[in-house]
Amino acid sequence: MNRFLQPVHKCDMSLTDLLGELQRDPWPVGTGKRPLRSTGVALSIAVGLLECTYPNTGARIMLFVGGPATQGPGMVINDELKTPIRSHHDIEKDNVKYMRKAVKHFDSLAKRTAENGHVVDVYSCALDQTGLHEMKFLANYTGGHMVMGDSFNTALFKQTFQRVFAKDVKGEFRMAFGAQLEVKTSREVKVSGAIGPCVSTNMKSSSVSDTEIGMGGTCQWKFCGLYPNTTVALFFEVVNQHSAPIPQGGRGCVQFITQYQHSSGQRRVRVTTLARNWADAATNIQHIAAGFDQEASAVLMARLAVHRADNEEGPDVLRWLDRMLIRLCQKFGDYHKEDPNSFRFSDTFSLYPQFMFHLRRSQFLQVFNNSPDETSYYRHMLMREDLTQCLIMIQPILYAYSFSGPPEPVLLDSSSILPDRILLMDTFFQILIFHGDTIASWKNQRYQEKPEHENFRQLLQAPRDDAQDILQTRFPMPRYIECDQDSSQSRFLLSKVNPSQTHNNMYAWGQDGGAPVLTDDVSLQVFMDHLKKLAVSSAS
Repeated sequence: MNRFLQPVHKCDMSLTDLLGELQRDPWPVGTGKRPLRSTGVALSIAVGLLECTYPNTGARIMLFVGGPATQGPGMVINDELKTPIRSHHDIEKDNVKYMRKAVKHFDSLAKRTAENGHVVDVYSCALDQTGLHEMKFLANYTGGHMVMGDSFNTALFKQTFQRVFAKDVKGEFRMAFGAQLEVKTSREVKVSGAIGPCVSTNMKSSSVSDTEIGMGGTCQWKFCGLYPNTTVALFFEVVNQHSAPIPQGGRGCVQFITQYQHSSGQRRVRVTTLARNWADAATNIQHIAAGFDQEASAVLMARLAVHRADNEEGPDVLRWLDRMLIRLCQKFGDYHKEDPNSFRFSDTFSLYPQFMFHLRRSQFLQVFNNSPDETSYYRHMLMREDLTQCLIMIQPILYAYSFSGPPEPVLLDSSSILPDRILLMDTFFQILIFHGDTIASWKNQRYQEKPEHENFRQLLQAPRDDAQDILQTRFPMPRYIECDQDSSQSRFLLSKVNPSQTHNNMYAWGQDGGAPVLTDDVSLQVFMDHLKKLAVSSAS
């Protein structure tokens, strides 16, 4: 064992020398060929080495991928450049020669690694796909990081990688290992399952529901890697209503027992117990409505939809999402039958349909214009980030900067795009600064360099400073984009805003400002009108 693995302080010099001497593979690559990569074999050796030497001890494997595996187990594509790597269209048409075998290989490696309690990080940097779609289980089962970039030489990747080794105030790594989460419930509640960066330990108990959602059939899950921002979605079921009615005025309890190995080597246990009042849906529906958390519900539904999208057709998932939204409106909306104009939602539900509208349009469920690798990366991030970050991914935040007042949040809508405004959009994966037409023309005439236009210089600088604050704290580092109205990169903003003005209605009477979006997508207003119609209809 000591031949292969040594404490860092014993081999620090040799390790530094080895890393310094690393160079590109000198093996010649023929014209029209891809380099030969045996990623599957290399990873298999790393997993086996740790499996034999340090089972069930905190450890992480870091996999740096500069291109797809082209030979051996886990190969994603052959070495002929004329053969393109699989796209969503190919997967749909089942035109994928290597995918299933590669998925099976990496899936079995991921399960072995999770069994041993080790973490696998995947850092993928290339201009084409590298096979993240096949390797996603490595990070998803073990709680490892997944990072996607264009090149290992960019500042974007280097700063992201440095953050993996960030330390807290005590000088300890902000990561934990070998965690277990156990859920216990009172007899009226059962746990249906979990969705997140974990694996099931198949532990049965009286708290386990027969209805499975995500990873179900267990009351305990294993997280090989844990971070301060890790979250997991847990789904519960209320049972036993007919044989023994739930005591009204009583409380239902849920207890979470989390154990983990801290980076200092300590084993820590945290117990969280929650109690909630019971309310009868038939007589006290207003109590249930008052306790509805629309932000948490939107993220839970997003994770559930993404989990289904991995195993079902895209249109089926969208139909399921629509059905669930209509049922919620019928149950908690206030309306007269067959009268859409009478429909009202209480404040606790008012934002929820809008979250669903943006989720339906998001890259998590719409795979058009994304590669399978990108889709796997976006979904991976949604499955583990905290509530605020997940909401930003579903419905990006938009801030406006102008001479008329301090920066303010504005609607994610095409009507917010005005010529004398600067917009800052945070989608979690990108930070975009968008200059309206007038601002862009002043900037191009260099007004900001003239002393009499100091206030314009400050206006240009304000969103950059705010963007820096976000860039300092986020992991992985988002892509930073500055663009002007009607430039090619303004597409990032136009694809996210609600298209309340399009090429079809841009000359309609009463339109004040805003920029039309060239799309046939329905706007939030049309979506809400249809939703109200379906909610109040007796047929649906």
